[in-house]
Amino acid sequence: MRPVWTGSVGFGLVNIPVKLYSAIESTGIDLDMLDKNDHAKIKYKRVNENSGEEVVWENIIKGYNLDGDYVILEDADFERANAKKTKTIEINDFVNIQEIDSIYYEAPYYVLPDKTGTKAYFLLKEALLKTQKAGVGSFVMRNKEGLAVLRATEKLIILQRIHFQEEIRKPDDLEIPENGEIKAQELKMAITLIDQITAPFDISKYKDNYKDEILKIIKEKSQGIQKPPQKLKVVNKSTQNLMEQLKASLEIKHKKVS
Repeated sequence: MRPVWTGSVGFGLVNIPVKLYSAIESTGIDLDMLDKNDHAKIKYKRVNENSGEEVVWENIIKGYNLDGDYVILEDADFERANAKKTKTIEINDFVNIQEIDSIYYEAPYYVLPDKTGTKAYFLLKEALLKTQKAGVGSFVMRNKEGLAVLRATEKLIILQRIHFQEEIRKPDDLEIPENGEIKAQELKMAITLIDQITAPFDISKYKDNYKDEILKIIKEKSQGIQKPPQKLKVVNKSTQNLMEQLKASLEIKHKKVS
């Protein structure tokens, strides 16, 4: 596995050389885009909008449109903006991980030390475990600044990129309906249903079954098998009587348990 970022983690006067490795990989189905007429693969080309000719990657540069004229930016310009943030994840605060709303979370990365930073790395890991805290700081990856939360597991440190507050859209423009009148008995039964279904979170029991179903259809179509699509079965069409729906839900759960 190749690192996606190399730099250091800093807290106080301690500096730990580290490498970041992506902690996720895509498990989706790799579908090709084809021409409907002859099933030839569709290719994307980088084309000069003036000449219409293809441009090779090494001749492509980055520019910012400022009042109609492009200002060309090079790698050195991005480092000049803040050289420290391009190479350092500076921990500015330590917080309780429970205080961070899940809406802010982005991609996770595994943090591993360089050979010269092993002792300091494990010192930080053990300190985070003992205090049950997480470090928060900012850094630059791929020319974009982001916030980082560093938390410890028994084996290693995990960095979780999180959004800035201004990146989160406020729901003010949404047409949110007003709360309807909820009866005390309805609320009590809803809580009972939640309590009955409550269980310890186990991520291993959640599988990407939709991908498996698509692969099954692909195999069947390759063999000339064409099945009609299944129609969605609606259990309760009427939403007028919440009490009846709650009772039915509780009965179904009770039968499964027994």
